[in-house]
Amino acid sequence: MSLKYETVLLKISGEALKGDSEIYDEAALEGVGKQIVSLAKEGLRIGIVVGGGNIWRGKMGQAMKMPQIDADYMGMLATMMNALALETTISRLGYTKVVVYSALETRNISDPYSYREARAKLSAGYIVIFAAGTGYSYFTTDTGAAIRAIEIGADALMMAKNGVAGVYDSDPKLNPNAKIYKKLTHKDITDRDLRVMDLTAATLARDGKLKIEVFDMQGPNNIVKVMHNELPSTIIE
Repeated sequence: MSLKYETVLLKISGEALKGDSEIYDEAALEGVGKQIVSLAKEGLRIGIVVGGGNIWRGKMGQAMKMPQIDADYMGMLATMMNALALETTISRLGYTKVVVYSALETRNISDPYSYREARAKLSAGYIVIFAAGTGYSYFTTDTGAAIRAIEIGADALMMAKNGVAGVYDSDPKLNPNAKIYKKLTHKDITDRDLRVMDLTAATLARDGKLKIEVFDMQGPNNIVKVMHNELPSTIIE
């Protein structure tokens, strides 16, 4: 079956890279990397935003009585570490057309972000990884992912979840009878306060007419499967 999209922005959590380890797990990194490489070889133009939760979380800053602005910048640096880990893994798998763009100035280890350059690289077959969120405090990686998806002209923002197949009417981990929504509107997300992403990201997606697909990445080849329409998911548009 052919790919359902031509260009996507894949948003994954930092936890997806750690497996059962404290920060990184080689098998988890390779599992994600192999799927991304496979899709790129099929011709998918793919941008990636990865969170930093395997390294740093806001509550750690709170416990240290750290100002939120400082804690947020530490979170951005954590996403940079994850972007470099993913870039190295993809290169080691033999796919050398991969580049990291950072919203923060880190010229020794990444390229400064330019949406024009990113679009050109995607068209040339590069896997493009976006690090450091928006480059500003008080914004999540979900917001950064929504912005980057709009800027690169993505057909969809693919929200990869850990152990959750989509958006439900209640928490499926607490309610075994929770029902998954197959389709929702952007208005549903904001009006019902559904916790798919933060409200700022949801509003940006609505205003930018950005399609969102929520799926569970915890399964054999699930990232590849969802791109071939072989996996349950929730579509928001």
